[in-house]
Amino acid sequence: MSDPGSTNTGGAAAKVVGIVLVSHSRAVAESVAELARGLAGGGADVPVAPAGGTEDGGLGTSAELISGAARAVDRGAGVAVLTDLGSAVLTVKALLAEGDELPDGARLVDAPFVEGAVAAVVTASAGADLDAVEAAAVEAYSYRKV
Repeated sequence: MSDPGSTNTGGAAAKVVGIVLVSHSRAVAESVAELARGLAGGGADVPVAPAGGTEDGGLGTSAELISGAARAVDRGAGVAVLTDLGSAVLTVKALLAEGDELPDGARLVDAPFVEGAVAAVVTASAGADLDAVEAAAVEAYSYRKV
């Protein structure tokens, strides 16, 4: 797997919204990141970082993994953080409240985890700003399957 914060721009990193996917499971976070990148096509240029599980590989959330992932994807256009379940939300909220644990412009996005991640990466890959990336991810709540 490539570096979660890497881009294919060759030179200096472009200002693009970074995406952090926070799950209680490392495997889930990594799989959703892979799916979102794959379905985005051009999303390979969007820095996406999974932040799943605990440092020792167990189930849970880790403030350190989340902070590290956010720093890795920060390209100066903001960082959209999507979460799976309750304590992941609480951990991100606590990091945001600290004020210096996440990059400036980091934002918790209230969106469905899988569909929202895909929408966020697709939208960021088009060069959209953080507001548009958040709006696309939130809109995924309205996706109908039947």
